[in-house]
Amino acid sequence: WQTLVGGLLLHISWKLGWVEISLCSRSEILSWLPASVLFVGIIYAGSRALSRLPIPVFLAIQNAAEVITCGFQKFVQKEQTSHLKVCSVLFLLVAAVCLPLFDAQFDPNGYFWALIHLICVGAYKVFHKLWKPSSFSELDQQYINYVFSVVLLASASHPAGDLFSALDFPFLYFYRFHSSCCASGLLGFLLMLHTVKLRSSTTSGQYAAWSFLAK
Repeated sequence: WQTLVGGLLLHISWKLGWVEISLCSRSEILSWLPASVLFVGIIYAGSRALSRLPIPVFLAIQNAAEVITCGFQKFVQKEQTSHLKVCSVLFLLVAAVCLPLFDAQFDPNGYFWALIHLICVGAYKVFHKLWKPSSFSELDQQYINYVFSVVLLASASHPAGDLFSALDFPFLYFYRFHSSCCASGLLGFLLMLHTVKLRSSTTSGQYAAWSFLAK
């Protein structure tokens, strides 16, 4: 729902001239598809995990994805990392590891999908750092993510059994459910748009500070 609504809003904004999207290079589009696959993994695994885990637990595990990006920067790219950042990342890792150990309502399936979600988030961030396009904007990337995720999730819903499972959802025919889905897509789209504009209008340090405060 969120990617469908977000994709439609981004497409409408593009056609109305409110945002600029240029998908002229097929080679760059194909080179970005691995990131789109990870984006789908983030959505699918995240939704599965959220259906079984409390939101604070899910967010604590999701934040541990910084361990992957920080480890990649330090051990693969050999970048200088401050001790404060290393300590903060280690705290995130310890918190994520301790959660299943002390969870009285431990759900192995929920934590499994949360782990897949964490890996996809970390891999997506690493891929985004490594990928150096010549003329591909973040809106171009997000547009491809939206289109790819809608097509892939819609086509895979029947083989995966999610299509018939959705028919048994108790709130499927409630207008509040549909309005909440649309609101989620709208808010996600606005957040994405604001994030792109904020990243382009501030320095990396300022953006990191705003991102930290948002979390």
